[in-house]
Amino acid sequence: MLFSLVSNGSLLTPEQPDTAVPWWSVTKTVLAATALSLVRDGLIDLDDSVAEGPFTLRQLLRHEAGLADYGELADYHNAVAHHEMPWPADEMLQRLDASRLRYAPGDGWRYSNVGYLFVVRLIERVTGRTLEEALAERVFAPLGLSRVRLAKTPADLESVNRGSAPTYDPGWVYHGLLVGPLEEAALCLDGLLARNLLPTALRQAMQKARVLGGPIPGRPWMSAGYGLGLMQGAVAGGLILSGHTGGGPGSVVAVYRCVNGDDTASCAVFHEGANQSVAEAEVVERLSAVLGESR
Repeated sequence: MLFSLVSNGSLLTPEQPDTAVPWWSVTKTVLAATALSLVRDGLIDLDDSVAEGPFTLRQLLRHEAGLADYGELADYHNAVAHHEMPWPADEMLQRLDASRLRYAPGDGWRYSNVGYLFVVRLIERVTGRTLEEALAERVFAPLGLSRVRLAKTPADLESVNRGSAPTYDPGWVYHGLLVGPLEEAALCLDGLLARNLLPTALRQAMQKARVLGGPIPGRPWMSAGYGLGLMQGAVAGGLILSGHTGGGPGSVVAVYRCVNGDDTASCAVFHEGANQSVAEAEVVERLSAVLGESR
């Protein structure tokens, strides 16, 4: 298992080999921050309806838009397992019957990768940039991160640690798959929530979570919630975490930040396997140790 730690803005772990790992759904946190930078600049509003449907950007980012998820399709998982070419996005939406909302926007919660595909389309439409350009200009360059990139084809994963899955086509991740070193994942989250990339009001909105329930069996969460591109809640030991866990064929990544008084710490963990609880438990253990030492 690989990990990287940031304490009070400084990287604690020695620089590791420059090996990229898939960020999986941690990509959503970066997409959310990019979209919120558009709100910051007055280009869009969090509560205006978007072109893709009768829902708002806030509802898309919080998984409250009423959209289904392509992970529900057995044909999707079969196609990935058999190393088929990814379907065009519009074909995926048609197979999913994505235009049929599963509940009225704002009335429920349902994790949806489709919602973040629509966030990507919004970012590209408003900025007039490709997603890669928009992410670089609005998040990575301001935070001083230079080794994160989008993986678009299997060739883009050749130098990436893919865990126990030797082959994968990132085209199956319809909102885009970021890959990069673990230390940049930890620094990215720390920078998003600590620096002035976003004004205080938007950082607070990002971390205002919809509470989804109590303890999750087998995982460290005592209460779980979802904000704007962030999983958030209390874990065993009393810490409150903000960040994201993501998984795909062959690996899991968990990246979280915690505040304890005047001290902060961020941790990114990469686990070669499918068990999210293993990666999250490692995050909790390392954040607890760092924040315990700082007191």
